[in-house]
Amino acid sequence: MRKQILIVGAGFAGMWAALSAARLADKNNGQAIDITVIAPQPELRVRPRFYESHVETLVSPLMPLFDATGVTFLRGTVSDIHTDSRSVSWKDANGESHQHGYDRLILASGSHVNRSFISGVAEHAFDLDQLESAAVLEKHLQSLAKKPESEARNTVVVCGGGFTGIEMAMELPGRLRDILGSNAKTRVVVVERGPQPGSRYSEELRNVVIDASNELGVEWRVNAEVESVDATGVTLKDGQRIASSTVIWTVGVQASDLTAQIDAPRDRQGRLHVDANLQVVGHKEIFATGDVAYAATDDKGNHALMTCQHAILLGKFAGNNAAASLLGVEPSPYRQEMYVTCLDLGAWGAVYTEGWDQQVKLTREEAKKLKVSIVSELIYPPKAERTAAFEMADPYAPFV
Repeated sequence: MRKQILIVGAGFAGMWAALSAARLADKNNGQAIDITVIAPQPELRVRPRFYESHVETLVSPLMPLFDATGVTFLRGTVSDIHTDSRSVSWKDANGESHQHGYDRLILASGSHVNRSFISGVAEHAFDLDQLESAAVLEKHLQSLAKKPESEARNTVVVCGGGFTGIEMAMELPGRLRDILGSNAKTRVVVVERGPQPGSRYSEELRNVVIDASNELGVEWRVNAEVESVDATGVTLKDGQRIASSTVIWTVGVQASDLTAQIDAPRDRQGRLHVDANLQVVGHKEIFATGDVAYAATDDKGNHALMTCQHAILLGKFAGNNAAASLLGVEPSPYRQEMYVTCLDLGAWGAVYTEGWDQQVKLTREEAKKLKVSIVSELIYPPKAERTAAFEMADPYAPFV
């Protein structure tokens, strides 16, 4: 009887898990393993670029790649995981309900921004969480040119000074000039809980962010928290009021709600604790990967972050190890000791760092060229050619 590997999600982790599992099955004479992906659409949505314009173009089709590598795709959404019966419930694009069994489950269902814990955010704030919501933001920004000039129209507030918030904020001065004209008196304000811009990062990286902010005219409200958001702006907990027609929410990222259906330890972001082979603690038949996995990257106490850099390699190891457990071959323990960042800083350029201590190696145009190469080439799916795809799906294939 054929064995079933079921993968929930077709993001970076899910796509690479499918290819890696197919690779190992092929390497072992194509033994009887069926690999199936369930996801809302057969495309990779390049989420790290959602702060850019023309967001609808930031997708890559997956069906040619899956067809070339023998991966089955089911278009739909998983609603329930039944660990006792080793099956999932899912609905297809027509809303019809189905069941699908598994011998190994790879959960790669990603993450989402929590918009529910601050008053008014769900109703009045924009986000970059999904392609659809990023497209709504882009349409809104374009519409500002048709509105009467006012302080609120010309001001964008970015809530959260993490990587997503920084990249969005640094992109906005140029975007607003293009939309409103070079003479418009625009403002971009970042609201940050920390004591200084980029306070959670190394001093070297923080100083670059501050320099870029000063040059681009991006303001920071530090030691600040949002009390509420409404149709005309943001109220901070200290009583300050920022008038704005455009509030962008970038904080409170949580793992997929499906993780709560598995009786296993989770971290504060809802990520499932996994062992070195990415098997969920207490569930040897379930693997977690990407944004739903709380996975150690090394022996120094570092853990994978919710980034495509980690999701890509986590996916490769999860797929490989799920197939290995069915084939009776040795798994490959996940390791990712090299950590880099490449942060887009709009018209200022970019900054590239290496190591968990974030040593700055490149800035401005040199870093910008690297950033463009990473987000427009390196993180995209391989060509729909079986041999090349399998070579890239090897967990030990070179990668940043």
